[in-house]
Amino acid sequence: MSLPFGLAGAPAHAVDAPHATGMKCNWTSAGITAGIDLALALIEEDHGFAVAKGVAQHLVVYHRRHGGQSQFAASVDLAPKNDRIAATLGYARDHIAEVLTVERLAEAAGMSLRQFSRAFRAQTGTTPARVVERLRADLARGRIETTTEPVERIAEAVGFGGSENMRRAFIRIFGQPPQSIRRAIRS
Repeated sequence: MSLPFGLAGAPAHAVDAPHATGMKCNWTSAGITAGIDLALALIEEDHGFAVAKGVAQHLVVYHRRHGGQSQFAASVDLAPKNDRIAATLGYARDHIAEVLTVERLAEAAGMSLRQFSRAFRAQTGTTPARVVERLRADLARGRIETTTEPVERIAEAVGFGGSENMRRAFIRIFGQPPQSIRRAIRS
């Protein structure tokens, strides 16, 4: 028996179920994010770096978190019970480089602006604008840490529009600008 594994736009891979379930060791993790880290490590072991990185990008998490770091991708913890709000988060991730107004997100959810705003806050505890900013910051941070791509290009690619907007968001969310994070990772 094999289990399908794949991402939209990526080739599907098969995981041999007896191999996956017949491991001779126990894998454990403490907490959801550590479990995601463990799953990504297992995917990398079985399918390679590129597949694990692709899964991490699809989930909007970091392929590898550095030791001693707190949970980076707080957006991973967003798990609204409302299917429309959950689908809207997926829509935001899929269109992250675009202008994502509350009106556009409400339309994507098929809800009135007022209904969407109330439901979104009730499900996530925050505003759509803050969540979109966090999604963008999480994606940008992953690229800051793992590439040499210019900060300006990253800011545009994740929808910040410019490096100054991204810098302000990083300071608000992570307590330091992107360049400081990049320097810390490189040292």
